[in-house]
Amino acid sequence: MIRTVAAFAWLLAAAATASAAQAEKMRMAVTTSFHNSGLSDVLLPAIEADTGIEVQLLVVGTGQALRLGESGDVDAILVHSRAAEEAFVAAGHAPHRTEIMYNDFVIVGPANDPAGVMGAKTADAALRRISEAAADFVSRGDDSGTHKTERALWAAAGVAPRGGWYKEVGAGMGAALNTAAGLGAYALTDRASWLNFANRGGLVLLFEGDPALFNQYAFLPVSAERHPHANADAAIRLEAWLTSDAARALVDGYTVAGERLFTFNAAAPAE
Repeated sequence: MIRTVAAFAWLLAAAATASAAQAEKMRMAVTTSFHNSGLSDVLLPAIEADTGIEVQLLVVGTGQALRLGESGDVDAILVHSRAAEEAFVAAGHAPHRTEIMYNDFVIVGPANDPAGVMGAKTADAALRRISEAAADFVSRGDDSGTHKTERALWAAAGVAPRGGWYKEVGAGMGAALNTAAGLGAYALTDRASWLNFANRGGLVLLFEGDPALFNQYAFLPVSAERHPHANADAAIRLEAWLTSDAARALVDGYTVAGERLFTFNAAAPAE
C-alpha cells in the first residue's frame, strides 16, 4: 500500500512537472504585417514543439509594439523599423536586436494608374506623381513600421502629404488595403500582406524593386534589468530558435501562390 501511494504521488508530481513545462508561456508583440502574412501560423506550432514555449502574440503596429516593450508588458518584440529599434536598444529597453528575415514593400493602386506610378524610376518619384495628381492615397497612419517607411519616402520625395486625397485610416495593413480597394486608391504595403490579401477589387501591384523598399524584421528581447518580471529565459530560447536552421527552413519555405514571402537572414544571437 505504501509503495502504491508513493508511486501515485510520484506520478502526480511527474504530471505536474510535465504540465508546467508544457504551460510555459511568453508574450511577444508583433506587427500586423507579420501576422497578416500567415507565417505566424506556421512558426508558432513549430516553436512550441521544439522549445516547449507557447508564444502568445500581441498584434499591433511597430510603434505600439515598442511602447509595450518599454513598459514591460511583453517579453520580446518582432518589428520592422531599424531606426526605431536601434533607438529602443540605445535607451536600454532591449540588450540588442537580432535580424531575422526580410521582404519588401510595394506600391499598389488602381489598374488604370491615373498618377502614372508604373512609369516611375524610384519609390519617392512614384509618391511624388501621386501627390502631383492628387490621386487618392490610403496611409495606415498608425506609427507602424510600414507607416514609418511611408513617411520617410514622402520626405525623400519632398512632399508633406495633406489634403482630401491623402487618407489616414489609423489601422492595420488589412484595413488600409480594404479601404484602398474600396476607394480605388494607392497604398504602400508589405509584399506578404499584399499576397495574402483577397479583397483586391481593382487594385494591382504597380511599383516594386527600389532598394528603399527593403523591409527588415528584427527580434528584440525586452530588458530583464528594466523589467525583472520579463521571461528573459524564454526570450533567449526563442531567439535561438528564430536563428536556427529549423526557422530558416520554415521561413524560406513559406510561399503563397508559389511566391516566397520572406527571406531568412538571421545571424547568431548576440552574446
